Amino acid sequence: MRKHTVLITVLFALVVTLLSVSAVFWEFFQLNKQRYINYIFSKHSTITQILRQHQQNPNSEIMLEANLAVYSFVLEKDVKKRKYITKTAKILKTKDFKSVDASLMMLQEGLYTQKIVTDLTASMLELNKKIYFYIQSPSTSVLILDEELKPYKYYPLAYAYSIIILIISISFVLILIRLRPLIRLRKKIALYGDGDMNVSFKTKGKDEIALISNELEATRGKINNILESRTLFLRNIMHELKTPIAKGTIATQMLESQKQRDRFSSIFGRLESLVTEFALIEEVTSIDDKSEFKEYRLVDIIDDAIDMAMIERSSVTVTIDAKHKIYANFRLYTTAIKNMIDNGIKYSTDAHVKILIINNELCFESKGACIANPIQYYIEPFTKDNPSKNSFGLGLYLVDSILKAHDQVLAHEYDSGINRFIFA
Repeated sequence: MRKHTVLITVLFALVVTLLSVSAVFWEFFQLNKQRYINYIFSKHSTITQILRQHQQNPNSEIMLEANLAVYSFVLEKDVKKRKYITKTAKILKTKDFKSVDASLMMLQEGLYTQKIVTDLTASMLELNKKIYFYIQSPSTSVLILDEELKPYKYYPLAYAYSIIILIISISFVLILIRLRPLIRLRKKIALYGDGDMNVSFKTKGKDEIALISNELEATRGKINNILESRTLFLRNIMHELKTPIAKGTIATQMLESQKQRDRFSSIFGRLESLVTEFALIEEVTSIDDKSEFKEYRLVDIIDDAIDMAMIERSSVTVTIDAKHKIYANFRLYTTAIKNMIDNGIKYSTDAHVKILIINNELCFESKGACIANPIQYYIEPFTKDNPSKNSFGLGLYLVDSILKAHDQVLAHEYDSGINRFIFA
């Protein structure tokens, strides 16, 4: 999910924008339609006035129709059709009001005005894209077709809505297209991080993403040159060191004094061990792929590590199921275990190391006092508690470097006189 945060954010913004625009247009549609209905409903007052005049001065039906025709009104006289329309038509608006009819009357006392208040109900109906006005009173009812009025047309508003939605959608599609190079760039960076040093970040264009890609390409070239120079320097210097060490070892055997021969042999032996450890450190820190990582039985790696340590089998107790397997670089992982065996025997009180699995983690147990400093102190190069011990202080540093290449860490805990180092 986190890998696609930008894409999800863009899509979320698109959905929110579309919903917001749709909601605004829907409200505008409802409001505009209601305003249109209210506007055309005002025609009912004209119809009511014509009917009132007809009731006050009963003329022929022809005169009523003529008065209605002036305003493009048509009186529906077919009783069956009128019933059908009033039952099936959609009611757009209904209003109840009182109609007041005033007439001049004469009695013996003189003239007076007579007012008659009539309850009326005016309804505006829609059927088959036609607008009808249905006027009801206690004594009569009429249905009148307005030939000029048409139902509310939503096409212009729908057209505008479609255009805006299309523009928004195209804009977001363009944004996603512009983000595609960023997705490819992320994949290339991941490949580079996994050790593909020849991946190219170079791209065409002058936008921000292209500028970043080209800057990364320039940086990649500089890093590769530095790594190549470093590797070449270390390998050359170690090769050059091995030659005088070998010559010194041979020349040592020509010395007449046994004491001097032993002393110089020890010096050249330590120098050779130091160069060997430097070579391993260089190999671990510059490892750029995991093509040599395979699945091995852990007991096979431990057995090879014991042989490499050149110690008695009785000095190591292994209580690990033969079926337990790990995915590792055989030679490097063997070196890490060998260093842990050496470390455990060297600093334990009984020169014995126990290797076992606890909570699916490889552990090395040895008796002795608790280490004086946190484990982070000992995984730094050239650090050790006892300078008199015959070591360079690179053992645990090399172990930690190998474990990091295997996505593991070195941990330590002390329990009841037991130092326990853990490959977690």
